[in-house]
Amino acid sequence: MGDPVNEVHPVEEYENENSIGISLNASIELQTVANERKKRKRTSDVWNDSVEVDRDEVKQPQCKWCKTLFKASRSSSTTTLRRHLLTYLPYMGSKKKQKVLAVESKEVDGNFTVSNFTYDRGRVPELAAHMILYHEYPFSMMEHVVFNKFMSANTPYWEKMSRALAKKECMRTYENEKAKLRTLLKHVNKVHITTDMWTSCQKLSYMVVTVHFIDADWHLQRRVFNFCNVPPPHTGLLIADALEKCFQTWGIENKISSITVDNASSNDVAIRILKEDFRLKRTLTVGGKLFHVRCCAHITNLLVQYGLGEIRDIVDCVRDGIKYLVALENRLKQFSEIAKQLQLPSKKLILDVPTRWNSTYLMLDAAIQFKEVFPRYGDRDRCFEWVPTVEEWGQVENVCQLLAIFNEVTNIVSGSDYPIANLFLSEVWRMKDILGKKSRDENEYMKSMVRKMSAKFDKYWGECNLLMSIAAVLNPRFKMVLIQFCFPLIYHMPDAAKNIDHVSQVLHELYHEYVHEYNSTLEAQREQDNARMNVSGSSSSVGTGRSMQSGQSLFKSFVRSVDTVQPSKSELDNYLEESIYIYICEEGSDASFDALDWWKTNSLKFRTLSKLARDILATPITTVSSESTFSAGGRVIDPHRASLSTETVQMLLCGSDWVRALYGLKRSSSNSVSKLRFSCHSHRPIQTQILFKLSMFNLWSFWAVF
Repeated sequence: MGDPVNEVHPVEEYENENSIGISLNASIELQTVANERKKRKRTSDVWNDSVEVDRDEVKQPQCKWCKTLFKASRSSSTTTLRRHLLTYLPYMGSKKKQKVLAVESKEVDGNFTVSNFTYDRGRVPELAAHMILYHEYPFSMMEHVVFNKFMSANTPYWEKMSRALAKKECMRTYENEKAKLRTLLKHVNKVHITTDMWTSCQKLSYMVVTVHFIDADWHLQRRVFNFCNVPPPHTGLLIADALEKCFQTWGIENKISSITVDNASSNDVAIRILKEDFRLKRTLTVGGKLFHVRCCAHITNLLVQYGLGEIRDIVDCVRDGIKYLVALENRLKQFSEIAKQLQLPSKKLILDVPTRWNSTYLMLDAAIQFKEVFPRYGDRDRCFEWVPTVEEWGQVENVCQLLAIFNEVTNIVSGSDYPIANLFLSEVWRMKDILGKKSRDENEYMKSMVRKMSAKFDKYWGECNLLMSIAAVLNPRFKMVLIQFCFPLIYHMPDAAKNIDHVSQVLHELYHEYVHEYNSTLEAQREQDNARMNVSGSSSSVGTGRSMQSGQSLFKSFVRSVDTVQPSKSELDNYLEESIYIYICEEGSDASFDALDWWKTNSLKFRTLSKLARDILATPITTVSSESTFSAGGRVIDPHRASLSTETVQMLLCGSDWVRALYGLKRSSSNSVSKLRFSCHSHRPIQTQILFKLSMFNLWSFWAVF
């Protein structure tokens, strides 16, 4: 038996343990309250622009605007932070309640408009990136001393940007515009590609890939997709692989309608490989008959250069004479004085680029104006021996009359802001017509020249060019009438009739493919409408009324389900039967007519045919749009910036093109100094010395101005 005094009752033991638990819980609650008091919510508005960061296990306040760190205060005082914000101009500019008044004047009526202006600090780096990309400025421009003084004078809130930040903002713009372009391409049915190769001063080879399409508003769009480095050797297989990789990256491998390239043999191999791959995927229209497009400007250049070989000695004589004249200032001055004495019109001498025949034509055409000056200058300068004879000047004049037609054709097909595929057939006929007339010239040198050009013409356009023929038919001013008019003049009579039938057959085959696709789309839409009607009927029977369709939408669904009667004539037949008289005979119709605008207006009348026209008229027939990117590449990758990485080069050139499209701007004409520097390094090293001397005379141009 235990001692009853020391024995603890079970109930008392439970009460003691419970009292101990209550005291522990109370102490925990008190400690929590104390901690909450220590971490009470901050009420000062200073903390909206400040944050605490850990530095060596000590929390220090930091400004969100300039990232400045301040010493931790034991009393949690915000005086230092507040004083800092009140002296920080960008913060004060963003918090000003009284906005700055911006006054704008209208040049038309001279009135003034007053509006509120708020300095947007976040928008400034973005616009700076747009400026760098569009104007092809270096990143270091943002660090230029005078530029920053200029900006500080315009706004006290300006903050200097480093070149690293400028590059970062340009890359952000590049990624944003790339995402927008991806979204835009999702709603495009077919796209067309132009591509070409170029070697920079870095001795690196770049491939430019440009996409062409017509958007939902019937505007012709052109974007530079890629400007990527492609290591040699540039075989057809490697070119095809690079293009295939580009298409897959952008997700357009099933939307390629045509690819336009020059006549290099490696390009022929690449197109053949891609054509076989796309044919297996069954993504090409009419079996790929319109897939490979040869650059018409390149063909025209080969054709004319081949003919100019007949008067090569005369062309070299004129070119060397102009080189001699522009080499020194006093020679130009003396030549100009002779021209003024003869009261010749104020013209200019032009020094050509031999690889571009149209510049050679412009050089000869300008030199003819000074044919009386050349011998007189030769009498004063015994070293000047490049004086063509009267007979040779006559040959130059006859050749220029022939080349004037080819120059007009080149100017038409070199455009990239309007559809040109539908315009080229009539220009091909003009070239064939002038060659036929000059072939009967009494001069033997003209006959020989035309004979060579005609041989090249028949080589490249001897077979029926389906693309430019179908595009011409889809021009409401031409239709099949132009085919029936031009083909007998371009081809021999047996071949002409055969080619006319071939164009008509392929056109109808292409139209039937679009009809099948359109009917498949309607069938899928009809099934969706039926499913929606069934869901609506079951919902209405329940009585909720939430899924009820409007009466108009139900009527449209009913019409789609019952209106299955095919018209007696197709849209293509109705289109071809309409007269072109009103478009041909209307005064000034050639200058004001817009084929895309016509199809946009008549898209409801020709629902299927308008889709076909949208895809065909966007086809480029030259690689001019891709080659123009090389000029920008020569300015971006100049000898002073030859260390740019290939990724940065692509960002600069593609971003520049996308920013122009963002603001609806065309490619800015670069300053003549940059353009000449590129041309001299690429084509004519001797011109570097000439341009250095002309710079002292303020004649930074290819021509000497009198």
